[in-house]
This record gives sequence, structure tokens and C-alpha cells, in this order.
Amino acid sequence: MQELDYAEMLEIPVSTVNVTKKKSFFKRRETPPADLKEQVVDSVNERVGAYVEAENLSDPPPASKPKISFGRDKGSIILFSEIAAVCAIVMAIFLTNVFMPTSAINSFIASLAGSEEEEKAEPSYSQLTLSSVVGDFNDADVSVSDDGVLSFTAESCVYPVCDGKIISVAETNGTYEVEIAHTSTFSSVITGLTAVFAANDESVKANLPFAYSDGSGIVCVSLYDGETLLNCFYLSDEVPVWNS
Repeated sequence: MQELDYAEMLEIPVSTVNVTKKKSFFKRRETPPADLKEQVVDSVNERVGAYVEAENLSDPPPASKPKISFGRDKGSIILFSEIAAVCAIVMAIFLTNVFMPTSAINSFIASLAGSEEEEKAEPSYSQLTLSSVVGDFNDADVSVSDDGVLSFTAESCVYPVCDGKIISVAETNGTYEVEIAHTSTFSSVITGLTAVFAANDESVKANLPFAYSDGSGIVCVSLYDGETLLNCFYLSDEVPVWNS
């Protein structure tokens, strides 16, 4: 019986077996029939074959191989489409500029560019509002010459004619000369100052004094458009006003 169990564990066919028959006390010794061995061998092989077949049926089916897709993913297709659309638009604009310079799209683009330039363009000097070069409560008598130079002789704080930035401060014989840039072309030059409260590259405001005169000398204010001295204004209560 132990040999039968070992054969089943090995799961191999059996070709031979030893059969032992218990001796009978009352019967004489007999030889086992020859076909008994064959019956035992066949029985063991049938049992082992049935066991192996059942085990093969219980095994899980082999896993199928994943399919490999060589197509493009959705994101790549969308990106490629967007790039193609941009290239087509750029080419269309280029061809339109070359062959149809007066087309509606070119006119529209030119109008947009023109509006941006207008926004960035600085005002001309005549569009700026001027202020008095002396304080409101000062008794200084300001006058303007025929060539457009403002002047006064009095102890007073001195104000710029409008907002700007100091681009130079020079001292000569104890008095100061200051140049103020109001735009890229419009500037003012003030001479005869006793003291200056601001330095180069500092911004100045029309409502804040930037210098002082002790009244010992004449203070002159000249307005320039580039290198041209301006005389296209008049005084209204000490305030310069552009001629209309």
C-alpha cells in the first residue's frame, strides 16, 4: 500500500508492483494468480491518469499578450493640429501682406499698431499745463520778455513750470543753473538760483519747490522745444499760459 501512495505522489505510470498475500493459518500456501499483478497495475495507472487530467483542467489559462498599438495618442494629435493651424494662419498673413497690402486684415492690423503707438506717444509741450515759478503767497513780480524769458527779482522759493526730471545742475560764481526735462524734447532752464534742493536725475513736481532765491540777483526761466527757445505763451496772474 505504501508503494501505491508513493506512485500517486510521483504522478507517473506504474509498470510493476509487488503483491503480498497474507498467509492463512488454516489453508495451505497458494501462489497468487498471474493476472492479479496486471489488475493492480492497471488500477493504479487509471487512478494516476485521472488525477493528472483533473489537475490540468484546474490550471488557469495562459495570460494573453497585450496588444501593442502603434497609433498616436489624443494629446499628440491635438498638439499637431494646433501647430498646423498656427502655421497656416502665419502663411496666410504673409501672403496677404505680399500680394494684397490694402486688404481688410492688413488695414485692421495697421489700425491696431497705430492705436498702440498713439497710446505710447508722449504729449507735445503745448498739451502740458504750466504752473507759476513762484509761490501763490509770494509778492515777486514775474514778467516775460518778447523772446519768451520769464524773470523775477525777489526772495522766493522757485517751482518748476511742470513736472519733470533734473538733468543738470551747474554752479557759477555762487549761483546755480538747473536744466529740467519735461518730455524728451520740452525742457526748461532756470538761472540765478541761490540754492538747489534736488540733484541730478531726481524727479520734480510743479507744486513742490526745488530751489531758492535770496533776492540778491535776477532769476530767469527759459522754455525750449529741442534747441528752440519758446515765446508762444503769456502770463495770467503770474502763471504762463500757452497761446491758443
